[in-house]
Amino acid sequence: MRELTYCVATSLDGCIAAPDGSFDAFPIEGDHMHVLMHEFTDTIPAHVQRAVGVEADASRFDTVVMGWRTLTPALDVGIASPYPHLRQIVATRQEREVDAAIALTADPVATVRALKRESGAGIWLAGGGELAGALLPEIDRLVLKVNPLAFGSGIRLFGDAGYDPTAFVRTAVRSFDSGVTILELERRR
Repeated sequence: MRELTYCVATSLDGCIAAPDGSFDAFPIEGDHMHVLMHEFTDTIPAHVQRAVGVEADASRFDTVVMGWRTLTPALDVGIASPYPHLRQIVATRQEREVDAAIALTADPVATVRALKRESGAGIWLAGGGELAGALLPEIDRLVLKVNPLAFGSGIRLFGDAGYDPTAFVRTAVRSFDSGVTILELERRR
């Protein structure tokens, strides 16, 4: 069975974006970037891959699930399909006009459950927080890029999900001179 991995940058206080949805406070330079570019290449948008000379092979992930507000920054700069190397699924409650390469779902939980039953590589949950909160019961792994920043407020890692303790076990921790720590966890079975 395929696994759903929530791989996302977060602040020390658990925010994945500023209150307005921007995420430009996260550092894009530093020694942690080599790991992101070479081990998590599937999570790098195609235009960034071209710019830095890397190429995703869909070996870690072959599908990305994201919320509408996670897709919006790409659309705002004219990128209709940010991850053409992956099957792209966007959760939205409204009818939307999107590139033919993007599938829409109004029921992300059912969609993820169906995806897990298919064969293939992993499923990457790209965000946002509200979607991650709804999908928390389906998340098998977490890859948290913990940045040395406190936002104070912003879009929370799991949105406003209600209290429901979910245990994860640490499987790896890597710290970098940049101050970023990549923390990997899997759901406790």
